[in-house]
Amino acid sequence: MSPPSHNRQDLHAQTARIDWRELERPFARGVVLRVAADLDLVAVATCFANDDKDTVAAWMDAAQVAHLDLPGAQAWAGGNAELWAVVVAPWVLVQERRR
Repeated sequence: MSPPSHNRQDLHAQTARIDWRELERPFARGVVLRVAADLDLVAVATCFANDDKDTVAAWMDAAQVAHLDLPGAQAWAGGNAELWAVVVAPWVLVQERRR
């Protein structure tokens, strides 16, 4: 029996605006991944959920998806960034929306 696939519509429904304070604990655990603004957050989540290793590796190699680093966390914590997130366990995928 193959694992269930996660569809885009389900993940889109789970995407929500998030405040930095809600990301502090996941950041401390090292599970927050920053998604580049030019990528579709839901498309990235779908690839993670469906274990599309080649696509995820390509994004990571291009630094379009990466662990949130301390300077990035400090910028998000100190500003009023508009952050959107979706959880694809164990990861929290977060994208800053440009205003």
